[in-house]
Amino acid sequence: MSSATIKKIIPCKKEQLIEMVLDIEKYPEFVPWCIEGKKYETNESSDLIIFKGDLKVGKSILNETFSSLVTYYKEKDKIIVTNLNGPLKHLKNEWKFKEVNNTTQLEFFVDFELKNPILNGIMKKSFEIGLNKIAKAFEERAIKLFK
Repeated sequence: MSSATIKKIIPCKKEQLIEMVLDIEKYPEFVPWCIEGKKYETNESSDLIIFKGDLKVGKSILNETFSSLVTYYKEKDKIIVTNLNGPLKHLKNEWKFKEVNNTTQLEFFVDFELKNPILNGIMKKSFEIGLNKIAKAFEERAIKLFK
């Protein structure tokens, strides 16, 4: 399995960043290797937003779609993403948001394993580079939209 945690201070309000992270349909506009994002079966209550989402990732004809369950815990300012279907054997992705002086402290944790052991081995080697590229894309998007 590959796992990592990234902490960043993002110059926007917590609510803005949460909304941006939950809007997976816009990911192809700024997330590297993301070709398509779809959201479906959304349920909202006073303390939760839960939806299923599909992300198609890759390049041109070399791509995969994975389905996830996304749960946003409003009172805890936390989003948890788990794998439902696709090339992943396991996925746990956690976003934590804390507002600090009109900025947001973002803590992002990801732990995953691909079903294909050969691809999993390749992914482990470039995991850190890819994760940092994706984290930077979210930070730049937030600055572009909210600063």
